[in-house]
Amino acid sequence: MTRNAIDATLESFRKPMTSATQDQRPETVVLADDHEIVREGFALILSAAGLRVAAQCSDGVSALEMIERHRPDFAVLDLEMPGMNGIEVIAEARRRRVTSKLMILTISRDGARVMDALSAGADAYVLKDGPRKHLLDAMAFVREGGVYVSPLLGGAAIFTQAEGLAKGDPLVALSPREREVFRHLVNGDRAKEIAVLLDLSPKTVDTYRASMMRKLGVSDLVSLVKFAFEKGLIDSSGRRETRRTPPE
Repeated sequence: MTRNAIDATLESFRKPMTSATQDQRPETVVLADDHEIVREGFALILSAAGLRVAAQCSDGVSALEMIERHRPDFAVLDLEMPGMNGIEVIAEARRRRVTSKLMILTISRDGARVMDALSAGADAYVLKDGPRKHLLDAMAFVREGGVYVSPLLGGAAIFTQAEGLAKGDPLVALSPREREVFRHLVNGDRAKEIAVLLDLSPKTVDTYRASMMRKLGVSDLVSLVKFAFEKGLIDSSGRRETRRTPPE
């Protein structure tokens, strides 16, 4: 093989394996994660794959603004972020008719959160502790119109769990934020403390609390604690269990 042929072969392997090779325009990504070192790591992975990271941010409100401003091909969002979580960002982006491929990238393996994300309009749910190949596979899959769920989650189990929750468990009707407020109230946190923990205003916490109580059919904190006790979320001594929480 001649030197020119060798150089041509090597160059073909350097070209990104994306649709950008067809139109010469790198696909763009908005990347949102509140941990900078994690965000920068994924930015390097995406750049090495031939995509252009158009913007990065650390909170949900900024993520929504950047998605609207840049209209990227993909938005890769952490599940838990200050201001708005990834699912809330996706739901609002879809309400605003954003057509970008919206992907959740998280450590959470909770089947209810997967269903929340897909119901909100997510195109993919990818686990951070999986191989980098899963992130790139997800992008390739949703690019062609598919919906990707990490193979590490076991898709059948997720949908079975969701169906079981839907059969009479009122907790499944709660939004992700309402479940967070529920958990903190059951653990004995006050509204002002919850506002700080979730980076929300006290008024917003009160709104989530009122909506959550309405969905659960309870009228006050005493009734809420009783509900949590009946669900096994408080132990028999009356102490709040920090590990046993409603599905997130």
